[in-house]
Amino acid sequence: MTVTGTGTSPVADAAARPEQAVLLRRVRAWLIVFIIGLVLSGVTAFPLTTEVRWGHELLLAWGVDAWLPGLVDWFARVREGLDVTSRNYPFIAYGTDWLAFAHLVIAVAFWGPFRDPVRNVWVIDFGLIACAAIIPLALIAGPVRDIPWGWSLIDMSFGVFGAIPLLLVRRMIKRLEVLQAGAGAA
Repeated sequence: MTVTGTGTSPVADAAARPEQAVLLRRVRAWLIVFIIGLVLSGVTAFPLTTEVRWGHELLLAWGVDAWLPGLVDWFARVREGLDVTSRNYPFIAYGTDWLAFAHLVIAVAFWGPFRDPVRNVWVIDFGLIACAAIIPLALIAGPVRDIPWGWSLIDMSFGVFGAIPLLLVRRMIKRLEVLQAGAGAA
């Protein structure tokens, strides 16, 4: 058996290529899931007033006020705030438009790791830092903005659940990097 300078055989190098292809497909699949989540978070911030109105009406229609009155009261308060703000100060919604736009721009940033995960692993690290930063933001800004604790937990869950696919992707990218380095040295 011929041994290359990397200490692996050509057979082992050839066996690594299908593993690289599988890892690349998995990385891309998880990135698509993450990108879709960012896009959905973004586009749903545009029609906020309508969504909250529908959500409140749905909670009332389902009779949720009988067993979770606090949730329905919170939706009613948010609905009233958005209705008054939209009617009297529509320019305030421009802030949520920028929030939506930021989600869409961040989603575009993940095109880099989609195309070349090893070279663009830093974007994954950036995403993980952003996911981690959601938690202190919710813990600090939530009470300052009079957000109920349960709602802050929901907000924090976006960071936790966003980090899961990114951690998986990062681990796969690091494995892919090792495989590519071994194949490139052969």
